[in-house]
Amino acid sequence: MTALLEVDNVKKHFVADRSVFGTPRAWVKAVDGVSFRVEAGRTLALVGESGCGKSTLSRLVLRLIEPDEGGIRFDGRDLLALDAAELRAFRRHAQIIFQDPYASLNPRMTVGQILTEPLLLHDLVPAPRRRARVDELLRLVGLEPRFARRYAHEFSGGQRQRIAIARALAVEPKLIVCDEPVSALDVSIRAQILNLLRDLQDRLGLAYIFVSHDLAVVKHIADRVAVMNLGEIVETADTEALFASPKHPYSRALLSAIPVPGPRARRNRILLQGEMPSALNPPSGCRFHTRCPYVIERCRVERPRLVADASGHATACHRTAELPLPDAILPDDNLSPTLQRLVAAFSGKADGPANAGVGIEQPTPPGA
Repeated sequence: MTALLEVDNVKKHFVADRSVFGTPRAWVKAVDGVSFRVEAGRTLALVGESGCGKSTLSRLVLRLIEPDEGGIRFDGRDLLALDAAELRAFRRHAQIIFQDPYASLNPRMTVGQILTEPLLLHDLVPAPRRRARVDELLRLVGLEPRFARRYAHEFSGGQRQRIAIARALAVEPKLIVCDEPVSALDVSIRAQILNLLRDLQDRLGLAYIFVSHDLAVVKHIADRVAVMNLGEIVETADTEALFASPKHPYSRALLSAIPVPGPRARRNRILLQGEMPSALNPPSGCRFHTRCPYVIERCRVERPRLVADASGHATACHRTAELPLPDAILPDDNLSPTLQRLVAAFSGKADGPANAGVGIEQPTPPGA
């Protein structure tokens, strides 16, 4: 399948300290040689601990942050070679949904103005049709057109995130970066937003880069998962393969930390020893070796390459072939019973109306 987005050995190091003469002398290696690809209509999830570089990487692929090295190609074009006018045109095809919808929505603008702004910037819709387009976008995300006259503070968290999704959809993009889009929402609204994203992907052919800490959510929405540790991808595979048989010791520890509501569920909890190293001074060799239970001398001196097997399951570990098979890291289904019921309840039908299955939330009364 032809890749919509191709990222090749991208690096981004931030200056953390300078001498009295302004010369850099310490860097944070936020993203350090990352490569991946995303196909049209598919979802790649980026997972890992806080500070591993997921959000920085997601901003690099949109050129919200400029990379120090590497290449990024979108739909066959070199993004790093675009001038200012070409970069603005590219913005129409790649959008982002931020973690906090309240912080990302202008409190001085009504919802209608927020959704009209991208239409004006890219000159997509004639003036007489803009109001109809705003109404269409609100219906698409399960909100009523009359909400266009309200401000962001008059909505609940789930409604604000729907507005953020509508803003991203306004320019008819091919790729949307979802940076922790449901982490600030309660479980019932989370299920609605997840099913909304999945339904929109099915109907509009969108590609997603989904950044999340919640691996239960990732299992529900992603087609492929990339596991990051200290600015590097250490494992990438199809979602089912990764959750069924993680190969990298870090991936196993990460998956074993997923909360399981069943008190009688049998699982092998993996507890890592030691502290997470600093990105200011990452360890030599494999960056996970200071916490890895399978470390050998080679791990301390030689950086492992990300190597894929015949199925496309890639792992950056010197001992992949030697490690024992994972034993009951997760029960058969790690989605909580509550979230399972809500996902089923709010799942849309492919042949239903545009907002089928996502529900219409009523706005929060002013001052509530």
